[in-house]
Amino acid sequence: MIRSFPPVFDAHSRVLILGSMASVKSLEAGFYYMHPRNRFWSTLAAITGDPVPDDIEGKKEYLLSHHIALMDSIKTCTRRGSLDSAIRDVVPNDIDKVVAASEIKAIFCNGALSYNVARRAFPELKFVRLPSTSPANAGAWDLGEWMKIKPFIQ
Repeated sequence: MIRSFPPVFDAHSRVLILGSMASVKSLEAGFYYMHPRNRFWSTLAAITGDPVPDDIEGKKEYLLSHHIALMDSIKTCTRRGSLDSAIRDVVPNDIDKVVAASEIKAIFCNGALSYNVARRAFPELKFVRLPSTSPANAGAWDLGEWMKIKPFIQ
């Protein structure tokens, strides 16, 4: 059984980005999107126009300074390796609690599994599916879709 990281958010967060479950590399490093080939942090840098710090605390401050909340749609699961297709025994995360404790105006899902888990668990919330930033999704990558986040973080 693997467990997601705690959400990064505060009362002023306006946009929530949901991953599915942290990769093996991210679990080893202790924070979201730490695989060196994942495009998540470079995508946020392109959207915000600000460089992303290298350290975990700096990344947390970066997210909060741009009113971005970050968490996984899955709280716990079983999985061999890092592929979403290998995820089993899914327990959804407490997305509703983060939304209730902040100023979230939009929820964006990083990939199909994140989107599917979130909308099944919380049909009353609206989710926008974005192309995954995973290196396994290189062929379907589109920064233009991710730019939908920009109006919520300015």
